[in-house]
Amino acid sequence: MIHPSRRRALALGAAAALAAGLAVPLTASAAAAEETGLAGSELYLNPVSTTLEAAQSLRGQARADAQLLGSIPSADWFTTGTPAEVEAAVDEVVTAAAARGTMPVLVAYNLPFRDCAQYSAGGAADTAAYAAWIDGFAAGIGDRAATVILEPDGLGIIPHYTTLDGVPEWCQPAEVPAETAASDRFAQLNHAVDALGALASTSVYLDGTGASWLNVGEISDRLLKGGVQNADGFFLNASNYQFTTNSTYFGTWVSQCIAYVTQVNAGDFGSCGNQYWNGGPATDWSGVAMSQYGEWSADAADPALNTSGVDSRYASILGGVEPSTRFVIDTSRNGLGPWQYPAGEFTVHEDWCNPPDRGLGLRPDTTTDVPLVDAYLWIKVPGESDGKCYRGTDGPLDPARGIEDPAAGQWFVEQARELISLASPPLAALTCEVDVHGTALGKGRGFVAAVTVRNTGTATLDPWTLSWTFDDTQQVKKVVGASFTQTGADVTVTAPRLLSKLRPGKTTAFVVTGTGAATEPWQFHLGGGACTS
Repeated sequence: MIHPSRRRALALGAAAALAAGLAVPLTASAAAAEETGLAGSELYLNPVSTTLEAAQSLRGQARADAQLLGSIPSADWFTTGTPAEVEAAVDEVVTAAAARGTMPVLVAYNLPFRDCAQYSAGGAADTAAYAAWIDGFAAGIGDRAATVILEPDGLGIIPHYTTLDGVPEWCQPAEVPAETAASDRFAQLNHAVDALGALASTSVYLDGTGASWLNVGEISDRLLKGGVQNADGFFLNASNYQFTTNSTYFGTWVSQCIAYVTQVNAGDFGSCGNQYWNGGPATDWSGVAMSQYGEWSADAADPALNTSGVDSRYASILGGVEPSTRFVIDTSRNGLGPWQYPAGEFTVHEDWCNPPDRGLGLRPDTTTDVPLVDAYLWIKVPGESDGKCYRGTDGPLDPARGIEDPAAGQWFVEQARELISLASPPLAALTCEVDVHGTALGKGRGFVAAVTVRNTGTATLDPWTLSWTFDDTQQVKKVVGASFTQTGADVTVTAPRLLSKLRPGKTTAFVVTGTGAATEPWQFHLGGGACTS
């Protein structure tokens, strides 16, 4: 997607809005505004995200779920368009983030023959078209702060690729020249790393796959061929479900392997310990394949969860060399770990594709206090489908769910409900409700709207404030029942002095008149916390 569609216009006399979109008070300090790296930054919350867009066509619990998920920063994906179109779309997001002193997380997903023409098929026509698209992407960022997640699956699925072990991989499309497909992929990624890395304040992370996918040596080799040494690091678990703990071990091993093959013994990827055999000095070189269905640790009683062998291998081969390649982890859907599918029930498991009964993971956070981990991010937008999953059947139903899954990227009401109800750590419901009834005053005359706000939380707000972001050039002219300020598109309404308190369970109301289009609100914030509406 280039960007979400604009908000629906308000019908005369319908539930309306003085505003649409997300309200984030402009509280970032000057120091925070100058922060350019991902680690320690405040993440941007998009007021026109695809999650909030999905909420507009939903009602009841489904709408509340989408608005709750839309109150938490997720990445913005850019998947198509001309160079000029992607430049404009990226600029729109980065400009809005810069105005708030926050860090946007942007996913570039447009490699030629991406996803090997599976559920997320598409991409640029060829290397030249991709380079032009990336140059447009970079131009849209400019010298502002941004974090780019560069091409999920880009190093995990490479057309006509042969592994370090000499095994041809499964992606063998006839449409792509077999003799140049792999080298083209690395050329495309290196151009992207160079173009984005040349920007003053952009952090770039390459695809590091995940703890249940490529082994450590294999992905370390691909990362280096893709230019990770010129990037800020790599990302793990994008759109997947592996435990954060396991991803942390895996990412650390990848960073250690990169340090070993670049600083100790050039090209010796075979000596890099990995998750598919965990023997090492600490286990007297006795090892097994590690399991993804439990959390790993150095003292786990279960040999399939014990990391001490691999840890000790790196300690022995690295000597005093310290790993320095950093990484981020997608925690959007991994709170309960991966789906342990029923044995023998499906001919194709597709355990990555809309698995049932999964939960949200750690909330996005750029202060992890974990060595080498720059951030936990929601790269995959939770609630958006992975595709129509048939698991070896002819479809159209997903046999694991008994329903037809939405197409990739479309909103999946049932999955959103599961992710919230099974979240680990738990996710609390939003604590305010906003109801808007308004009227467009006619062409060129603006709008009037009555706004009712209810505090559904447990704390008294004193004074209460309600904020939102306009979607275009609307201007508030008067608020009856409160005072207001407006800076650009951002509006904050503040309680009158004599009625400043809003206690739990109580409501307050005011009337707004303004100029510009009357459009429905996507989300309001009461006292800084997002509301349903």
